[in-house]
Amino acid sequence: MNMTTLPIGRYRFFQALQPLSLLGKMTSKPLTGCWQVFSPSASWLIYLDEGKLVYACYAEKMLDLLYRHLQCLSEQIPTLHSGIDEQLQAIFETGLDNQAVPNPDYLAICWLVNQKYMSPAQAGMLIEQLAIEVLEPFLKIKEGSYEFTSESFLDDMPKFCHLDLCLIVQKCQNRSQNQENTKSRGIQQRFHFFSSKVRQSQPKTEQQFTNHNNEQIAEVKNNNGKCQQNSQKSSEKKLYKIICIDDSSVIINSITHFLDDKMFSVIGVNDSLKALTQIIRIKPDLILLDIEMPNLDGYELCSLLRKHSHFQNTPVIMVTGRSGLIDRAKAKIVRATGYLTKPFTQVDLLKVIFQYIE
Repeated sequence: MNMTTLPIGRYRFFQALQPLSLLGKMTSKPLTGCWQVFSPSASWLIYLDEGKLVYACYAEKMLDLLYRHLQCLSEQIPTLHSGIDEQLQAIFETGLDNQAVPNPDYLAICWLVNQKYMSPAQAGMLIEQLAIEVLEPFLKIKEGSYEFTSESFLDDMPKFCHLDLCLIVQKCQNRSQNQENTKSRGIQQRFHFFSSKVRQSQPKTEQQFTNHNNEQIAEVKNNNGKCQQNSQKSSEKKLYKIICIDDSSVIINSITHFLDDKMFSVIGVNDSLKALTQIIRIKPDLILLDIEMPNLDGYELCSLLRKHSHFQNTPVIMVTGRSGLIDRAKAKIVRATGYLTKPFTQVDLLKVIFQYIE
């Protein structure tokens, strides 16, 4: 099948489009990446992982749709209190440079899971609901343009579901045909109705994890006392401690500026010899470590940390201007967790942190 795509700069030169045919192209091969689709009235981002849908959203006003769904789900999930959208708004629209993050809505979902406002299984069901609402108007477009990129913002992010795009399309069509009836039932019933399909479209190991989480959800619903207990536990949200070791104050200041202080406590250290004492005292959740440091370089410091019983599994991200294979091999030898190449953007930093932080 010959698959032609239009460059993003030409998206205003629309051509006749058949949405079902385009979706068929998306699923004809097990591709991983992002489809960008443009029409005169809206544009969409459709993320695939080996041909399975992992996320779909409007390219504009991403967070508005998420807020509306979270408000509905707050009646279903005890830990999602009614003011959660205000908290997300403060973090992802004010605290972070929103224009620098391609998908603040997906980042917000990752944050909700990390902060235990919802389980990974619940996040997967939320993503399915969002996909159905996003793709329903997509099926009605008559003209537009599109392009596929193999690299996307979601590449290193957690994946909460792998959905069958054909099943999602069927649900969109059914939803359109029964719009009047489904309006009265509301999103709470759809949450349960679609949950089984999420498990079917996930890998076997992910199914088992989802089943386990759904059993926990059922237990919480059937026991009000447990609901209150879990809600109290989740209200004590963790402030992640990150130590940034770099002899450049510019880098330390940039990282501090990039990371919101409601989520992260950033401690900057410009001396690698003093850093070891600071790390032992603070016990950070993640360490950003410059390689080229005087006295004790990043490789040596990382090697010392791995010999300490408490820091054998602490994520250590090597931050450096070196990007050669030899440098990456050295980082693996000293058991560094990840690699962040200078210069880096806020997006690069957030992706690596959300990939490795617990």
